[in-house]
Order: sequence, then C-alpha cells, then structure tokens
Amino acid sequence: MKLHRQNTRVTSSIRSTATFAMVLLTACVASAERLTPERLWDLQRIGESAVSPDGSQLAFLVTSYDLEQNEGRTSVHLMSLDDQAVGKADQVATAFDTPLANMKTRVLIADVKGLSNLAWLDHTTGPRLLYIAPAEIDDADQSDDETGDADETTQNDPEDEEDDDEESSADETPQVFMLDPAGGDPVQLTHVAKGVGNLKAAPTGDRIAFTTEVKLGTTTKEQYPDLPKADARVIDALMYRHWDHWTEPTYSHVHVCGIDEQGVASEPVDLMASLRANCPMPPFGGKDEFAFSPDGQEIALTLKLVNNPAESTDSNVYIVPTDGGRLTNITPGMPGYDRSPVYSPDGRYLAFHSMRRAGFESDRNRIMIYNRSSGDIREVTVGLDQTAHSATWASDSRSLFFYSEMRGTDQVFRIDLEGQLQQISSGRFNHAIVDTLPGHDAVLVRQQSMLRPVELAWLNTESAKLTTITDVNGSIFKDLDLPTVEQRFFKASDGKMIHNWVVLPPDYDPDTDRQWPMLTYCQGGPQGQIGQWFSYRWNFHMMASQGYVVLAVNRRGLPGFGREWNDSISGDWGGQAMQDILASTDAMMADPTIDPKRVAAIGASFGGYTVYWLMGNADDRFCSMVSHCGVFNLESMYGSTEELFFVNWDLGGPYWKSGEVAEAYKKFSPHQYVDRWKTPLLIIHGQRDYRVPVTQAMEAFTAAQVQGVPSRFLYFPDEGHWVLGPQNGVLWGTVFFDWLDRYCKPGKQDAADADAN
Repeated sequence: MKLHRQNTRVTSSIRSTATFAMVLLTACVASAERLTPERLWDLQRIGESAVSPDGSQLAFLVTSYDLEQNEGRTSVHLMSLDDQAVGKADQVATAFDTPLANMKTRVLIADVKGLSNLAWLDHTTGPRLLYIAPAEIDDADQSDDETGDADETTQNDPEDEEDDDEESSADETPQVFMLDPAGGDPVQLTHVAKGVGNLKAAPTGDRIAFTTEVKLGTTTKEQYPDLPKADARVIDALMYRHWDHWTEPTYSHVHVCGIDEQGVASEPVDLMASLRANCPMPPFGGKDEFAFSPDGQEIALTLKLVNNPAESTDSNVYIVPTDGGRLTNITPGMPGYDRSPVYSPDGRYLAFHSMRRAGFESDRNRIMIYNRSSGDIREVTVGLDQTAHSATWASDSRSLFFYSEMRGTDQVFRIDLEGQLQQISSGRFNHAIVDTLPGHDAVLVRQQSMLRPVELAWLNTESAKLTTITDVNGSIFKDLDLPTVEQRFFKASDGKMIHNWVVLPPDYDPDTDRQWPMLTYCQGGPQGQIGQWFSYRWNFHMMASQGYVVLAVNRRGLPGFGREWNDSISGDWGGQAMQDILASTDAMMADPTIDPKRVAAIGASFGGYTVYWLMGNADDRFCSMVSHCGVFNLESMYGSTEELFFVNWDLGGPYWKSGEVAEAYKKFSPHQYVDRWKTPLLIIHGQRDYRVPVTQAMEAFTAAQVQGVPSRFLYFPDEGHWVLGPQNGVLWGTVFFDWLDRYCKPGKQDAADADAN
C-alpha cells in the first residue's frame, strides 16, 4: 500500500533621493502587466474549506496548475483563526480593497494530484483532519465484476466548474485519509474498490460518510458475452447521457462507516442498498445533499426517485438511520426540487431548499423548516422576492444564514425562524457561505469579484465588516494593471431600466479622443445573474486588459432583480431579453469613447444561442461574433439534449405539442434567420457537450460556410460544455482574441487579409 507523506517544507544603496524616485518609477512601470490567457493559469485556485469543531483552525485546499504538464496539483493549508488578528488587519487586499488580515498559515500537504474534499473529525484523541487523495488498494479489495469511476462530485460554483479533480493513475483510487494536524503521517481509513467522494464527518466524531459507485445492472457487453469485440449500447430509456458522460448501470450511494477510538474505520454500510438512484443528484449535486444529525444517528439525503428523470425535477428529502434501514420521505407531495438538507445544532429542525413549481429548474429557491417532532413543514422565506442558496444554521438554532443574488452581486443574509430578514454583507462581490465560525460572531465566506478570483474572508455578523483572510494570489495581483468596473443603467424598449456592468481597460481615459472597441457579453442560463464572478474563460478582467470595453447586460431572465424579471425569459427566448441586449448595446455605442464600428457580441450556452439569434436579428450593429456551445436549431436541440424538463418549461414542450408551440419554435430558432447572416462568426464547441450537442455548432458552421460568411470552428474532442484542460483553456483564449482582434482592432483586418493572400 502506497501512502503520501506529510509535507515538512517549511543591493547597493541609493544615495540620491531623485535617483531613488526614478528607479522606483521605472520599477513600477516595468512590473505592471496585463492578465492574459497564459497568466490566468498562473493563478492559484482555492477549493474546499473546513472549519475545525472548536472554530480555532481553518483547513483549505489550494490548486496550482502546470501548463507544460497540463495538470493541476493540490495542497492542504492550515490557518489559525484569531479574532484579534482579524481586528488588527492593517493591509489592503489588492483589487478587493478590503482589509487583509495577516493570519498564521502553514502547508500540511503539498502538491498532490487528485487531492480533494476536507472535513474535521472531532475524535476522542483530538481533532483530526480528513481528506481524500489517491492511494493504491490491495488486489483482494477489488471486485472483478465492478466497473466505473469513483464519484468525486463536489459542490459546484456556477463560475468555478474547472476545479474538477484530476484523475489519478490507473492503479490508484481516491480514498479517505486522516491526519493529526499537530504532526505525524496520514493514515488511510478506507479501502473501497471504486474509490470515494463527497466526504463528511459526523458531529459526534465517531462516523464518516462518503459516496461511492454501486453497480446495479449490466452493460451491453455483459449482456452479449459471445460478442466481446462488439462496441455498442442498447438504450431503452431517456437520460442515457447527461451533460458530459454516458449513463452507466452504476449509481452514487451514500455509505457510512464508524471510526473507533484507535482511529480504525469499520466496514462501510450502504444507506441506499439496491436503490437505483444517485446521491448527490447529477450533474452538479455535491455533499451538501446529505447531512448528519447532531447525534450522528441519522442522515438526511436528497433523492430523485421518478419514472421519467429526463422530464422531472421532482426530488425529495429522505431520512435514514446511519446504521442502515428504511428511508423515509419527509417531503411527499412537493413536486419541484427539494434538496440540501441541514440539521439545526440543537437537533429540533431540519432545513432544506425547495422549489414550488414542477419542471422549473430556476424557480425561486425557498428555505423550508421541518419540525422533527411534529413532522410539520413551513417556509421561512415567505414573501421574499429572491432566491436563497446555502442555508446555514446559526449556532443558537434560532436563525439561518444564506446568500442570494442582488442587483449584480451575491450577498449574505440572516433570517430568523419568524421570517425577519437582515442583510449582512455588502459591496461589489459575490459572497458564498462556507460555514459559521464556532466561538466567533462571524461566518466564513468565499469572496470574489470580476477583477479577482476567490479568496476566503471573515464576515462579522454583528458589524457586517468583511476582512479578507487569504491572499494566495496577492503576489500576482500587486503587479497587474487593473481594469475599472462600473455599473450603468439603460432604458429598455418597454421603459424598464436594465442593469449593466461595464468593465473598462486599465488605460481607459474618458477625457481623451481615443475610441475603444467593445464586447457585448451575452449571459447563459438562461437564468443566471451576471454577478461579480471571476471566470477562467469568460473573464472580463482579461478582456478589458486586452484593450476591450466589456458591456455585460443583466437582461430579462436573470435573477437578482425580482421574480418577474427572472421568470419573463421562459417562453420568450427571442423576445424582450434580446431587446434588452440591443437597447444596452445601442446606449453604449452612443458613448463617444466607444467606436460603433468595432463592437462584437460574445456568449456561451444560452449566450451562444443569443449570438446566433443576433446574427440574423441585429442588423449591422456588430463587426464580429463568438458563440460557444450555443443552441442553433431549437427543434434538433430538443431531439438530442438530455434534460427535457428544461426545454419543456422554457419552450413550452416539444415542438409537436401544438400549433402554438410549433410557431414559437419557428419564431425563436436562430436557424430560421441564417439567410440574413453576414457578420464574421467564431464557433466553439466540445464533443462531450450533451446538454447542447456539438451538432448545433456543426449546423451553424455549415450555414455560415455555405453562405460565404467568414467563419471558424474551434472544436474540442475531449471537452464538454466547459473547457477544463489547462492547455485547452489557453488555446481557447488565444483563438478567441485572435478572432476578435482581427475584426475589432485597427490594422488587424488588413494584416489578416494580407496573410491569407
């Protein structure tokens, strides 16, 4: 058995004041640099974080990428949490402009490929840190009839999907390790043949839970053993593929094992034995979809047990004893998504998120409270015209914290059991709750903005003061020329006001005669706010640093501006939302600093659909277009996508449902307007995108080429809806800017034409 070991690493003078000033100025100019596709991958990425049971320590993961090796490696950092250090913060976090505390941090484990997940075990021998890392397991532990990869799904941030774990070598699988943070070597706790994921520890310190794949069916090859070289799939039902993978006869099941006083793990117990269901729910569910009760005797988990998974969002919350037994559905008759259960510290209640409307994946996310004694369920967010995420109990069990979209940001709120609401955070940030901090009047949050990726921050729940407590990318950001972010409001065609983020290049000066090229960014979703996120592809900081003004339109259909604004996109894809984008674009083009002849439209997913739509419906506003994984033909997309509940809700059902629905498909499908296409078009798509199949890109590229429209197709055979590989990411950025520069920057077009000749 191979284990990794704990990491143990731990001029001439200037005489003249004038000379010193000149040298300093020269050094500053020389050190200033811009964010590029390559530099983007030099940024370290903070992953999962875990607060120790007593609130004195914080463990968090940091991943660094090696472009040459095309891989990432992850380290475990340990920080001492100290109110006084936070209170004495005397530095400023670059690009955030928030107080930065100098917290004591050390690296426990360094540069492990495939390291993931963190949890604290409040063991009888003292607090122990748990994590998942690749390990060899004995041949005796392998089962010949078991196939499939380990479930390593983690909680997903809508703009952080590239943090997926790297695969380990073929003879290793991810296993749970336990480490004494005070010293010593890690101890491997599990030896599960298919590996484990989604690690959690019971508050009692004597149990852990995790997921692993369980095989409950046969493959086509197993059904026809006399044809060993046949390569095919026999498919009898929908959801035969999902987002980026083909569905196999395996299911992610929650398992529990005990940890004795010597730190030895017992044989895992499958809490979902023989059940053809997944927890967490694919594709984006994480370990927030199951939770231990405070006494460790029960687990609440999320399951979707329906006959038509491709057409239904009906999931429910179940409870089950941790030593196995009958699962009890506590949310019967609730037809939408019910998920993310979390017990109150006193054990009286179970909170969970719930959507009221069946089939609507972007419905308002409510916080529901289940009384464990009476079985009653009630909503505490009644009347709240916004959605709630990551409900987290306060230590006194009398209120909960959550975060929510709010006018182009994500803010933290507290709500008590009577429904009294209080906003805790503020500022131009996206905040996501990690956990409360025991013994402190604070919550730990992930802090990010359009200018800077995630750092961890301490949010005081009494004073509402935000203090940044990590600075993993500080050394890079201190040398970067930073863009400027503004918000502007423009009038829509129906008279309502549209919120826009405008990102200006570092050297933008409104008082000069210089005119700038502009990118109109079209958001995906279609229900997904343009907040203060830092993307590793659609990066507004990087776009502005390359000399573009970026206009990001919070059009109709995006959350954070009330439910009416959010819901209005459904059934109206090519309607008011498109008019909002055009209205904001026209308003910005009237700005004398914008060159109206050098404006491009860009977007992905529904944003890619938007680009295809604008190709035929925006007249001659744009000089260039970029569509990534966009929907081109609504009819063919309906017949080849997988989550039909999405298109059933947003498009009214299949195109043959009625004459009215068929007419809407015809009215809103971009392929109906290709005879108007003239604008140069870059198309980007991945083969493994099953949400928006790659044939959508192929159809669009064919339409452009046949009509002689300047066009290019960037095709990734091993990527899905997102581009996750480091070198693929750099290639994406390189081709993206090469294309835009050709049509949006003076002299580039002439040079490109000369090269072509």
